[in-house]
Amino acid sequence: MSELEQLYQQVILDHAKRRRGEGLITPEAGHVWGESHQHNPVCGDQIRLRVEIEDQTITKISWEGDGCSISMASASVLTELAAGSSRGSLVELTDEFRTLMRSRGSLEGDEEVLGDAAAFAGVSKFPARVKCAMLAWVAAEQSLLDAGTGPARL
Repeated sequence: MSELEQLYQQVILDHAKRRRGEGLITPEAGHVWGESHQHNPVCGDQIRLRVEIEDQTITKISWEGDGCSISMASASVLTELAAGSSRGSLVELTDEFRTLMRSRGSLEGDEEVLGDAAAFAGVSKFPARVKCAMLAWVAAEQSLLDAGTGPARL
């Protein structure tokens, strides 16, 4: 295993143990928010992710879930990257992560763009694990759609 692969493995293990954003946060009254529950029936991983948006900026992102280290670490990494970003930036980031996950190991993650999410490049070599890594990202996309652009839900 190369030094880079060892570093990436350590990043994933760290996020799996010290999960950032875990624990659903109740949105503030008057804020626009969205939520999505995603489930991977193949392995049983599941996540409920919530985004709170103010002026097109993600002010809060939180989640609760249960699953393998890859899915939980991915949710943690996503939380760190998404907090404070614009809706558009999160959509672009998700597209970049999806491209990496579909590469089957042919791409290295661009740390400048993906930050700690680049650590999942090795996961893309294992199609059965790609769904684990993508679960939170799909939930985030759906949460953004659920939030819409209309009036606050609370």
